[in-house]
Amino acid sequence: MQPSPPAAEARSPIETYLAALHDRHAGHAGGQVANYIPELAKANPAWFGICIATRDGHVYEVGDSRQPFTMQSISKALVYGLALEDRGEAAMLERIGVEPSGDAFNAISLKAGTGAPFNPMINAGAIAACGQVMRRSGRSRIQRIQAYLSACAGRELDIDVDVYRSESQTGHRNRAIGWMLRNFGVIDEEPTEILEAYFQQCAIRVTCRDLAVMGATLANQGVNPITRQQAIAPDGIDNILSVMSTCGMYDFSGEWIYRVGLPAKSGVGGGIMAVLPGQLGIGVFSPPLDGQGNSARGIRACTDLSNDLALHVFNNGNAPLPALRLKYDNTQVRSRRRRPQEQRQALGREGGRVRVLELQGDLVFSTVEPVVRGVNEQARECQFFLLNLRSVISADDASLRLVVELQRSLAARGVRLLVCHARALETRLRRLGADVETLYPDDDTALEACEDLLLANVLGSRFVTAKEVPFARCDLLDGLGAADLSSLDAAMAERHYATGERIICAGEPGDALFVLLSGSVEVRLPGPTGKPGPRIEVFAAGMTFGEMALVDGAPRSADVIALEPVSCRVLEIRAFEAFDERYPRLKIGLLQQITRQLSASLRRRNAEVQAFKGR
Repeated sequence: MQPSPPAAEARSPIETYLAALHDRHAGHAGGQVANYIPELAKANPAWFGICIATRDGHVYEVGDSRQPFTMQSISKALVYGLALEDRGEAAMLERIGVEPSGDAFNAISLKAGTGAPFNPMINAGAIAACGQVMRRSGRSRIQRIQAYLSACAGRELDIDVDVYRSESQTGHRNRAIGWMLRNFGVIDEEPTEILEAYFQQCAIRVTCRDLAVMGATLANQGVNPITRQQAIAPDGIDNILSVMSTCGMYDFSGEWIYRVGLPAKSGVGGGIMAVLPGQLGIGVFSPPLDGQGNSARGIRACTDLSNDLALHVFNNGNAPLPALRLKYDNTQVRSRRRRPQEQRQALGREGGRVRVLELQGDLVFSTVEPVVRGVNEQARECQFFLLNLRSVISADDASLRLVVELQRSLAARGVRLLVCHARALETRLRRLGADVETLYPDDDTALEACEDLLLANVLGSRFVTAKEVPFARCDLLDGLGAADLSSLDAAMAERHYATGERIICAGEPGDALFVLLSGSVEVRLPGPTGKPGPRIEVFAAGMTFGEMALVDGAPRSADVIALEPVSCRVLEIRAFEAFDERYPRLKIGLLQQITRQLSASLRRRNAEVQAFKGR
């Protein structure tokens, strides 16, 4: 039978979720498009996009994610970061506070006595922050701001000239704020140029995708995850995220951080940029605004994103350990079941279609997402994936739900996802809809199941493990002539064992080699209080065990137990030693075969060691 064709392309479970989220809220008719700036009133109220950008630069997007719109107040958070770089934290705190104001974003509201704006997220604070951006290397304020925001987005951003002109022509309140700031010495120069730079900064054009990448840049300590360039000075990230948390969503900021729990900044153009520190950025775009000036659909979408994917910052803390601990395939690590030669060769050729992923630490959306993405990308060339949860400490429902959805989407493509060592998580996986037939107690039995399914596909009717093998066809005797086989047959006794009977006990003298003619046995390390320990090998008919007795005569290191009724031939060490004089050629032949088997076993163990080292 020929190998199965590669699985067809399919949408990631995360993309499927975002599409469903988009559909859920696309019909929401609440809110009004901003019209106090005439150009903004031209936006299509049906536009709606959602994006997630991960810390390693992958972007999930749905809807109108590439539709350009102007940043407006979203620019305030990032320009504050540029001003911090230019002036330093102490100088900025002397001129701009960090407290919520309780007033509208465009209120002419300054602190009594000092005239300092309450925070950099209201217009007064944003104009003051713009005024702290220095002219350098022959570049004006707006040129530096435009370059800075472009670095955060990972592409060149431009200014919507029509929106800028509209803002400048109607920005009388902002001009009044600018002159008040000059009066109190918050800005050190005549405010006209600063105000024009501020109007242009707000009119810089972005997409929903850009906002997500900007958010991911903040999440990634200022390094843009697409370009890998340092876009924002890392020592200002905490300052930016702090004021976004307390002041970024206008008068909704308190409820936002309580319910959604992500530092965020909105703009009257309909955008919202949100950040899960150390993990990801979110961009949402929909022009209709609620009564507090935030995107009405955006608030709903972000609330569901946070709840569905458990993104609340106070549930996550700092960036958790990456979930993927090790990855390897079946050519490197196999189950403990010994296979006949044809099956071993088939696994050597096709074992790359079985991939094992060992996970670790705390599973949350941001740690499981790269695993889901990687599996989805590799599914064209694989038939089986095994998630080993042995080193997982905890997992939230959002991450387990992703695993279950991945399992379903892969199954639709003819690819199986198995899970082992789930322990306490197994009950929750079952509740969330995991296929119970894919849950295994340990990696060895799960790997064996994958191998069986793969071999059945590759070998077809030839994949039949013989229950009984004639003496002359056993692996150890391959290549022996008729005379040697006859001599060996006469020297070996026949023994029979019942299911569950110990054939070899750990610690007893190593005094014989066993050749299985029928049935199967397992080799286990000794366990506590006489109970069976971990399984280290399984042998079927035609195979040999106990051969080390003929090499070193040392005591047995493991138990061998019959899994079913067993018939075997036994070569005792005293008979083998007698071959020196009677059958020297036969003895040399047997030792050569034993050496080959031990060498193959050692090579297999070396390959496993390298795989477990992550090489």
